[in-house]
Amino acid sequence: QIMKQVPVKFDLKTLHIPTYSAEKLSSMKDMDWNDFLQRVCSLLDSTEKNTGAARSKLNLLYYLCTVAVHKEVASRLISSQLFPILIQQLRAAANWDIRARVARVIGLLALHTSEPGENVPVSEAVILLTELIRENFRNSKLKQCLLPALGELLYLIASEEEKREHPRECWVVPSAAYTVLMRCLREGVRLFHC
Repeated sequence: QIMKQVPVKFDLKTLHIPTYSAEKLSSMKDMDWNDFLQRVCSLLDSTEKNTGAARSKLNLLYYLCTVAVHKEVASRLISSQLFPILIQQLRAAANWDIRARVARVIGLLALHTSEPGENVPVSEAVILLTELIRENFRNSKLKQCLLPALGELLYLIASEEEKREHPRECWVVPSAAYTVLMRCLREGVRLFHC
């Protein structure tokens, strides 16, 4: 059973970056884009452990969810230095709310990108999501957060493979990903669609 996610809202007052619209982001010159991206990455990569820092990261991730649905913005973000930082946050964040929100951003980027770059570490994201689902298999709430992102990445890989003659080496899908996905489907996990 697939459930639609509720729309996300971010708090403008506590967001420590300019809240550009997706249209504005897609038309930015490289220098402005790089400045914006640098600020986003440093906020996400912050190692502060207090409640305020976690709330700030969550708010930033809510904002990223709203702009990641724009094809050009999604394509620029997934091919940027942001994607490896999202993977790192998915691996290391102590707060599961942050991990769940990071997974949603990853899923939205995979769903809406039209031209992912050649070196996007998609396989790394697939492996990590597979491990997290396997480690938390009895936690259905976590699976509901992580499975849609895994599904979107697998779909992105399949779509890109269809377009190309030669598969990308950095986009290899481990068999464990299919095993975990099939096990979840057999058990009838209720999914949230990105």
